[in-house]
Amino acid sequence: MPPLESLPRIAVALGFPTADQLFEQARHEIDSGETFLEVRLDYLDDPAQGIAVMRRLAAGNPECQILATCRRHQNHGRFNGSVEDQVRILDGAVEAGARAVDLEIETAEIAGEKLAVFRGRARLILSYHNYEGTPALEALLLRMLRVTADAYKIVTTARKPSDNLRLLSLARSHPRVSFVLLAMGETGFPTRVLSPMFGGLYTYAAPASSQGTAAGQVCARQLRQLYHVERLTRDSRIYGVIADPVGHSISPAVHNRGFQARRIDAVYLPFLVPPAQLKDFVATAEKLPVAGFSVTIPHKQRILRYLDAIDPLARRIGAVNTVWRKAGKWRGSNTDADGVTAPLAKCVRLARSTVLLAGNGGAARSAAFALAAAGAALSVTGRNPDRVRAFAKACGAEPLSREQAAAKHFDVLVHATPLGMCPNVHEAFFPDHVPAEVVFDMVYNPVETLLLRNAREQGKQVIPGTEMFLEQAVRQFEIWTGESAPRAVMRKAALEALAAHAQPVRPVAR
Repeated sequence: MPPLESLPRIAVALGFPTADQLFEQARHEIDSGETFLEVRLDYLDDPAQGIAVMRRLAAGNPECQILATCRRHQNHGRFNGSVEDQVRILDGAVEAGARAVDLEIETAEIAGEKLAVFRGRARLILSYHNYEGTPALEALLLRMLRVTADAYKIVTTARKPSDNLRLLSLARSHPRVSFVLLAMGETGFPTRVLSPMFGGLYTYAAPASSQGTAAGQVCARQLRQLYHVERLTRDSRIYGVIADPVGHSISPAVHNRGFQARRIDAVYLPFLVPPAQLKDFVATAEKLPVAGFSVTIPHKQRILRYLDAIDPLARRIGAVNTVWRKAGKWRGSNTDADGVTAPLAKCVRLARSTVLLAGNGGAARSAAFALAAAGAALSVTGRNPDRVRAFAKACGAEPLSREQAAAKHFDVLVHATPLGMCPNVHEAFFPDHVPAEVVFDMVYNPVETLLLRNAREQGKQVIPGTEMFLEQAVRQFEIWTGESAPRAVMRKAALEALAAHAQPVRPVAR
């Protein structure tokens, strides 16, 4: 048997109800270049049919390595037979060509000497799954090590960022043990990219044309081409974006493409961080370690309390969107300001232009201070009158209610609220008349928001949020790497990512 270390870094998990579907999807993955498949026999109404499929796949594709799994329903699988039946089916899978079997710890503790049937014939991967959280891992590992196996697979559910660190750290604290370590759910997604980098044998991916078998799985192509899982090493730098929600972010596509274009050994990940878990993330990032990260809704203002140094403009703004670590200290900057003034300067002379700013969060504060510094006559509006007045006082602007703003006319409207952002694409701060000649929407997903569509139909000049996104991302890239950003590559990546997630915007009844 080949050593476990020779396994490909990505296993595509195949779970389908019929043998025909299983074979069709397996063939599709093999034709796409995949060489490591997990066959979930327990997903089939008749697991014996899956064994026949495996025999056909092994005979026609000797380069393909098959991992057989038949998890019992008591352990969150779909197989309703006994432990004896489960071992018998997996034995048949080995006879059909499977080079490894996945057996859950609960079965292994019951099966005892029956596991000897696999020795010398296939690799035994002993697995543990927790769909509720991430328990005390050292005690769990001691339990698992009582059963002799070739590798130990621990899959938990991440409830907070530090769960990911605790899980990944097992591989480095026990270098003589072969591990597969993954956390399920959106919070746990970073482990699906980082596990092999930390010493895990491989990670799991979903099939290209269907859902995976666990929460958080993405297709192998995304792991390989976007995150470069197979090329990451212990020395690769880790970056990311923190947000809640974070699934809509195109930043991973843009920055990873930028790293690849400049041949920088780094990866950029989405980190789901709810407001109450920001402190937990910062502590986790320091130990992981994370070299830098982007900050977006809802953390741009709260992040300041966790930074050691903040540049003067960001401190005046009171919001940070870019963090990096230097000389052991967290440093913060704000590149949103450049992202606002640079695109607008191509359309109008900001000095003495009348500008209406809608919003009062972190992005709005960045825009307000940048516009005021450029000499614009600034008015602000929003949904909360008290916050609008406080914000206007802080940045020297005129406070307006939404009704007052709609009744006036401005040279420029800068929209800095989440209204219109995916998935709420049918919302707009000004759903009817847009009170400005130039309309700049800081929302970039979708590319054309309902606000921009309304403005365009009214003959206004529009600037999509992608322009701001690109400017601030370019500056972030240069802060982190010290190299010039591949602007054209990053723009293309942003537009492709947005097109992939596009939702059609339909007119709403008025």
